[in-house]
Amino acid sequence: MRPLLLLLLLLPGLAQAEATRATRQMVATAHPAASAAGLEMLRAGGSAMDAAVAAQAVLSVVEPHASGLFSGGLLLAWDPASRRLMHWDGVAQAPAAATPALPLETDGTRLPPSVARSGRAVAIPGSIAALEAGHDMQGRLPWAQLFTPAIRLAEEGFPMPPYLRAVLTARAAALRQNPDFRALFYTPEGAPYAIGHLLRNPAQTQALRLVAAGGAAALREGPLAEAFLNATRSPPIPGLITAEDLRAYRAIARDALCAPAFERRICTAAAPSSGGVSVLQQLGLLERAGFAQTAPGRAAAAHLLIEAGRLARADRIRWVGDPRFVTVPEDAMISRRYLDARAALITPAQARPEASPGIPENAPMTTHISVMDAQGGAVAFTTTNNLNFGADLLAMGVALNNGSTNFAVNPNSLSPNRLQGGKRPATTMAPTIVFDSAGAPEIVLGAGGGAWIPDAVVGALAEILAWNHDAWQAVARPRLGAQNNAVELERGTAAASLAPALTVMGHAPRVVEVNTGLHIIRRIPGGLEGAADPRRDGAALGD
Repeated sequence: MRPLLLLLLLLPGLAQAEATRATRQMVATAHPAASAAGLEMLRAGGSAMDAAVAAQAVLSVVEPHASGLFSGGLLLAWDPASRRLMHWDGVAQAPAAATPALPLETDGTRLPPSVARSGRAVAIPGSIAALEAGHDMQGRLPWAQLFTPAIRLAEEGFPMPPYLRAVLTARAAALRQNPDFRALFYTPEGAPYAIGHLLRNPAQTQALRLVAAGGAAALREGPLAEAFLNATRSPPIPGLITAEDLRAYRAIARDALCAPAFERRICTAAAPSSGGVSVLQQLGLLERAGFAQTAPGRAAAAHLLIEAGRLARADRIRWVGDPRFVTVPEDAMISRRYLDARAALITPAQARPEASPGIPENAPMTTHISVMDAQGGAVAFTTTNNLNFGADLLAMGVALNNGSTNFAVNPNSLSPNRLQGGKRPATTMAPTIVFDSAGAPEIVLGAGGGAWIPDAVVGALAEILAWNHDAWQAVARPRLGAQNNAVELERGTAAASLAPALTVMGHAPRVVEVNTGLHIIRRIPGGLEGAADPRRDGAALGD
């Protein structure tokens, strides 16, 4: 292993304390090994899409709690040759035999809360299908070559990262009960291996080789698909996914959702992403509410961010679901007239008593990777296991998602996000690309962090577009938001000190721990700057 890469692996999170600068190309991810793998492909003549595939393959090894071969994801990719923005939906999908709600058995009886961490919660994975669709259109290097760094790390080992160890510590009581997790990540005494301990995952080496050789088809049939199905059938609450479900899954090409704000064209993921429309709504509301005239770090700015977040959350919960099953009025939700009306609900220095959804015109009643290559290509890819380590199950050393927990839990719900067979749940994932006045990608970003994703993306873009802050300031900024149906401020930061002033305005803030994973690349005069969220183990690397 090269000395510089080994140092980055041993000390993730310490390699960057300011924006990274480059002149031609850059990769920003949640782990330096993934960023290094992406950069390796760019240096070999690969495209931004090639880099994203290689980076995601490595993340499946070094960040196994957050994403992997069995995750779901959303992909945006800009092709400079055709000047086309492509968008693939690889969100994990419910099996055809899904019950009306995850907590219900097929006979209607109620299952225990542990169902959320069982085979029943596993959804049909789609990240690899989305990446393969993108690679078919924009890849320049052979698919198999892109998996070489990940296979090497799984086989030879990588040092235990701080963030992974923190997750393993927090979830030790549950994960140690599974002999597969215990063998991979815990000492004989039951403690997570120390930071820097060399972790190997030979079973995942085999899984990666199967995907490298067969692409997404390896997840539809064959040894990897069989291992996945066998894991979902684990007691005590086996899943409902069948071999037919796996064979039928395909990534869906969609039109990206775009809207103007702060003199830019901003494009993000369409439904079933609820995070994408939330990002565009919040930015439109902030522009109308005069956010650019507020001062950084002050309660007035925080108030506007919170109120915009509350209004956008009410809308996304009310209106967004899988567009194959429900009509989603996305265009109406980001129209000029609708945002004008919603912005009028924001009062300076006074919180609204209640943030209710609006009624858009014609509405029915119903771990991230950023890459910019030297040719002008750009990729924003957000992918997830949902909760850390998903369903707490492994197949060939790879964690299974628990994506079905993203559906509405009430079986009688009229929500557009109620559980149905073959449906994809609404997700807060919001990969985003900002285009400048000439129509070229200016900013590529996205985040991990569940309900925090829209607020993290919006907060970063507001910092850059309204206040001209750099990428590092945007990713390191104290987090605050309102997507969890509560006003939340990040513990141990300047955001927490705003609690008294926000309380006077009528908010009821609570101080919480925040573990977002926001990664940004921005085009600036003379080149690029990028940054990875210091709350995780990431790095931005470039030439």
